[in-house]
Amino acid sequence: MIDDLAPTLLQWFDTHGRHDLPWQHPRSPYRVWVSEIMLQQTQVAVASGYFMRFMSAFPSLRELAAANEDQVLAQWSGLGYYSRARNLHRAAQQCVRLHGGELPRDLDALVALPGIGRSTAGAILAQAHGERVAILDGNVRRVLCRLHGLHGAPGSAVLERTLWDLSTAHLPPRRLADYTQALMDFGATLCRRARPDCAACPLRSRCVALREDLVAQLPQPRQRKPLPTRDCVMLVLVDDDDRVLLQRRPESGVWAGLWSLPESADAEGAEAWLQRHVRPGRSTPTLQPFEHVFSHYRLRVTPQHWHGCAPAAVADSGDLRWAERDELPDIGLPAPVRRLLHTAFELSQEVSSSDA
Repeated sequence: MIDDLAPTLLQWFDTHGRHDLPWQHPRSPYRVWVSEIMLQQTQVAVASGYFMRFMSAFPSLRELAAANEDQVLAQWSGLGYYSRARNLHRAAQQCVRLHGGELPRDLDALVALPGIGRSTAGAILAQAHGERVAILDGNVRRVLCRLHGLHGAPGSAVLERTLWDLSTAHLPPRRLADYTQALMDFGATLCRRARPDCAACPLRSRCVALREDLVAQLPQPRQRKPLPTRDCVMLVLVDDDDRVLLQRRPESGVWAGLWSLPESADAEGAEAWLQRHVRPGRSTPTLQPFEHVFSHYRLRVTPQHWHGCAPAAVADSGDLRWAERDELPDIGLPAPVRRLLHTAFELSQEVSSSDA
């Protein structure tokens, strides 16, 4: 089974695989790398558009390295898990300093770069250079666990070693780029986590999980705790020149390093912040509360919308700035904050029109 898995998958891939993904044409190390980082927490259908926009802004590794972090985060805005973008930027800068402006063609050197693990490094080497290196992303884990009937707690050292050994053993002697893509496509489109299409699977005759009626149980799911809920008040402060006050997030934690809105845990804290930093004008209670779900908690946001704020009361500084509406596309903002600001500016225009 080890020996004939790859030919079966490659035959399936030639007919059913994905051959027109934007990072495949051309399939350069830089483009493969950016796509792999985007795909760590994002589906192909979503990542494709972001990838094209990112390539338009930073068509080469050197141009990515030369950009500032705000520019990189602005192009990443909406993809979430922003540490991926910051690591991508830092890794590009390290490549310029240490590797002549190119991604190294060595597994250990790749893994030493920020944000690149063993599987991502393997994907770069296999897809961009055709090297015989294994990968083990979520799709491949699922395929191998079902195919071989592997039990075990997710992330356990024993299971990880077994999976890496099997992933390496299944490698074919040729067509490594296609085989790597075939594995990922097979897991994403056929051997799906939910509702896998076992009837169409070319590996069904040798799949232990299918034979033993364990497809739904393998791989063993992680035990997830209920998500706690946190509350916050976000201040949308707009001045008479239609600028909004932004505050940079701390360098650690949620949305680290991005520009966002001033916020407090409750209304009293928001009022205290206003008294210290800005003279608000008119309050308009028209922005609706909303909820944003992170991987480890739910954030319940109550926006406070103020018009006619006094910009002179707070100077642009390290973590505060007044931003005009046409500047926002070039500023790294969390997606829910960007949507909130879009609504707020629309309402501000309505308020200005009614005042006139």
